[in-house]
Parts: sequence; structure tokens; C-alpha cells
Amino acid sequence: MAVTSLSDIVDAERDPWRDPPIRITGLMVQYFEVCKRELWFMSRGIDIDRGSVNIRRGTRVDETSYRDKRQSFQVNGRIAIDVLDDSGDIMEVKVSSKLEEPPKLQLLYYLWYLETVLDIEKDGVLAYPQERKRERVKLDDENRARIEAVLRGIIEVVEADVPPELEKKPVCDSCLYQDICWM
Repeated sequence: MAVTSLSDIVDAERDPWRDPPIRITGLMVQYFEVCKRELWFMSRGIDIDRGSVNIRRGTRVDETSYRDKRQSFQVNGRIAIDVLDDSGDIMEVKVSSKLEEPPKLQLLYYLWYLETVLDIEKDGVLAYPQERKRERVKLDDENRARIEAVLRGIIEVVEADVPPELEKKPVCDSCLYQDICWM
């Protein structure tokens, strides 16, 4: 199997006549941080029950928060912006800050994608409305290098012939893929 580079993906994303070899989404970025095995299953079209309690709860918070500012939209089928707030910042709305790193990386990917592919520079805000908490997120050089390392890691996982090694984590008990992993 050919190894895809990040520049191959960026070049294809910038060209409206080409499909990228791997369509990296914000959800894939989250999965990479939480569980690379989950990412591998998802990349193979092994889908989960979208009607689960956790998925429905997250959808409800996402749909009911910031209704007065709601301007959600998709960009190229890769990023799903929850809210573009009054100051022009990209806002990502989450239920809980329990797992802070995955949504932060997701938002960094959105900022990176907008800047790298579309030449749009924005800042971001992670919002946890039920906790009345917000965190500003900027795509500085350190975060740019960090998200690019994650993207290269996603490419490696997705292009692998077999899923990553099974590793028991605290999130396994609530993972929608647990039946596949632990059978």
C-alpha cells in the first residue's frame, strides 16, 4: 500500500477536481486521540449505534445551545462548525470537559483546515454550555505542529492493514465499539 503524505492530502483538498486519498474529518481527529483502534474501525465503515444515549445527549446539547447565534455549517464534508460567533470565532460545543484534549484537537483541526486549505485564519472557542465554561484556542506554531503530527498519525492508522493493538482504557466501558474489541 502506498504511503500517503499530509502534503498529498492538502494538495488534493485545494484542488476542486481531485479527491484526497484520505478524507480526514474532525471526528477522526477525536478518535485518534481517544482510541486509535476506534479510528481504524470507523475508517473501514464499521459504524456504531448513533441512537445511543451518549450520542443523543451530545446531539441535544449541540442543537439547543447558542440557538440565538446558531450558524452551523459543513465545509467540504470535513469539518462541521457548530457556531460562528459574533466575533467571527469558530465555536465547538461539547457536553462535557471531562475529555478536554480530543475536542481541543478537533477544533485545532478545523482551524488548521480553514487556514491551510482555504486560506482563512480564525481563532476558536471550546464551549461547554452545561458547565458554563469556555476555552480560547489559537492555531499558533506549537499547535500547528501538534495537529500536523496527529494528522500524520491518522494517515498511518487508516492505511494500516490491521487495527492497532487492543489496549484497555477507562473510556472502553462507554465506547460504542467495545463489543467489537472485547469479543
